[in-house]
Amino acid sequence: MSGSVETTKGQAQQLTREPWYLPLGDEIEVFEAAYAARLPVLLKGPTGCGKTRFVEHMAWRLYRHADTPRRALETPLMTVACHEDLTATDLVGRHLLSGDETVWVDGPLTRAVRTGAICYLDEVVEARKDTTVVVHALTDHRRMLPIEKRGELLDAHPDFLLVISYNPGYQSVLKDLKPSTRQRFVSLEFDYPSVPVESTIIAHESGVAPEVADRLALIGEKVRNLREHGFEEGVSTRLLVYTAQLIAGGIAPRRACDVAIARAVTDDREVQQAVAEIVDVLLP
Repeated sequence: MSGSVETTKGQAQQLTREPWYLPLGDEIEVFEAAYAARLPVLLKGPTGCGKTRFVEHMAWRLYRHADTPRRALETPLMTVACHEDLTATDLVGRHLLSGDETVWVDGPLTRAVRTGAICYLDEVVEARKDTTVVVHALTDHRRMLPIEKRGELLDAHPDFLLVISYNPGYQSVLKDLKPSTRQRFVSLEFDYPSVPVESTIIAHESGVAPEVADRLALIGEKVRNLREHGFEEGVSTRLLVYTAQLIAGGIAPRRACDVAIARAVTDDREVQQAVAEIVDVLLP
């Protein structure tokens, strides 16, 4: 696969340092139990609520932190950002010209299957339907990957695990997981954290004072309540962290909220004004 394709289709992560993650429930224990049984995992939750960070943390926890031979694996996590142009070839691999030769280059899914890494397909329903079918043989008792272009059935490494995610509140009926795919996974549901927990996350990730983090977490809670008035997507924890990072960098708090919350979540002027009014009340 060419360098540009590899960069956009799959990112290998070494995870030399622990990705910080604050548990909201028993998700770590459930994921570890699923991994021990090699059960594929589905993560469901809204945009920016911590699904990707959770996978990064678990990859580090299982492959770096645990006292097992898995610690030697250089790249324990292959992350693929799925989109409507993603093909099975992008995941599995392709033949490429190298000088006068034609060589086979594994895709990110195949590399994870061979090496025993975690392969994380982020927002999997954005990919074409025929793309997701390729994972079916990896998610049952067979644990194998058909590589049709090579006529090969690749048995998964004993440490391999497949993880997928999607946002059920955002997807339309036309972009939902088929039952034949959904029922192959253990499902973990994520949501935005409570105000005290989200405040802790904001303060840790940005370095702002606790009282600033508290107010941003409250703003997040109030903005999400606008969903009851037709605003489909609330502000993500990620955007609240971005806001705090701008404040930490010297941007005035209200201006930071304007560019990282109000204008980031919607183009609707009325909703932007509603967000601004929340900010005016909660920020000094």
